[in-house]
Amino acid sequence: MNKFEELLFNQMDVTVLAPTVKKSAYVPIDLSINNKALFNFNINDPQEFEDYINSFLKAHQRKIAYGGYLEKRAIYQISDVFKNTAIERDIHIGLDLWIEAGTAVVAALDGIIHSFQDNTARGDYGPTIILQHELEGIVFYTLYGHLAKESLKNLIVGQTVNKGKEIAKLGAPPINGNYAPHLHFQIIKDIENKVGDYPGVCNIESLDFYKNNCPDPNLLLKINSPIL
Repeated sequence: MNKFEELLFNQMDVTVLAPTVKKSAYVPIDLSINNKALFNFNINDPQEFEDYINSFLKAHQRKIAYGGYLEKRAIYQISDVFKNTAIERDIHIGLDLWIEAGTAVVAALDGIIHSFQDNTARGDYGPTIILQHELEGIVFYTLYGHLAKESLKNLIVGQTVNKGKEIAKLGAPPINGNYAPHLHFQIIKDIENKVGDYPGVCNIESLDFYKNNCPDPNLLLKINSPIL
């Protein structure tokens, strides 16, 4: 672990979603190209995808499915957002948390609103909020994607946010990029002058850069549910 990763890991009691749900109610889910169950339905249909997530949660008697950091996925083939480079972007560099639309999204840490935007392209984030934080002089950012459109109302750049306080609600398709409802949560060291948006999926050639610039969000969240 480098210094920044240690700072993240040393933060206690961090959550970003449904704060009343205990971490023991989370279950990991595999949405990679290796999960053959994804071929049994139309993953590009948000309702069929949501039905799959709900069936998975019911089968495991859990409330939130999570995972996806550095996962190679086929779902991004629906969107030109990820196919506009010579090498297709299909490696996920955030953490996804799957639960129903309308669920409360909370700030991971104290900070300020850096920027927000509705990224409306099919397969994109939809409504998105980026927060800016500082720990021991190190400035970094957290991104919250696939929100409800109402979450962007009355926001002010520079506005203070407190750890664990609600900043948004999860959106439903098609507003959320046309996915089954979930939160895309990502840590970003260098925002690269971007506003209201930052890549959440990369290609193999840029993976080393993004692994360094966007460390595993579970360093903060510390979800340790067993793989079932």
